[in-house]
Amino acid sequence: MPNNKITILGIDPGSVFCGYGVITKESNKLTVVEYGVVRAKLKFEDLNLRLKEIYNRITEVIIRTKPDESAFETMFYAKNAQSLMKLSHARAVAVLASVNKDIPIFEYSPREVKKSVTGRGAAGKEQVQFMIKTLLGIKEETGLFDATDALAVAVCHALKRTTAKSQGKSWADFVKNNPGRVVKS
Repeated sequence: MPNNKITILGIDPGSVFCGYGVITKESNKLTVVEYGVVRAKLKFEDLNLRLKEIYNRITEVIIRTKPDESAFETMFYAKNAQSLMKLSHARAVAVLASVNKDIPIFEYSPREVKKSVTGRGAAGKEQVQFMIKTLLGIKEETGLFDATDALAVAVCHALKRTTAKSQGKSWADFVKNNPGRVVKS
């Protein structure tokens, strides 16, 4: 019988707090490997140094846990352009950490993540945290919502990965299916 175990890194990007969560899925069993929050702003005020910290910490997590796939929450519309720019940068360095290790990337909207975990696309952070702790058997206090949000992204991907692969939601599939849109330097 082939080994169907997969390790998934979930990321909830942020320039102040960047959540990460690593789970494994084997058959229908989900298991937590590691989760946490990169608290970049507590170490650095300068955005560039925060981005470097996020990149380095996510790279360390990748080296330690060896994920097969990465799942990211897509960005939502922000009213503040400055906040959106910082979030975009933070997300980009986290994506780069995965891309540099040749890990396929998948993306899910916040609504999609919430719906897959709680059954409601408009669920609050408390509901998501409660369901993640229940689904994954986490007993201890998880702290900031960023860590459980990242675990929720990983769980969402674990539950949807067959569909996501068949629909070509990875960047690798996009490049393969759209060779004319890829700019080569």
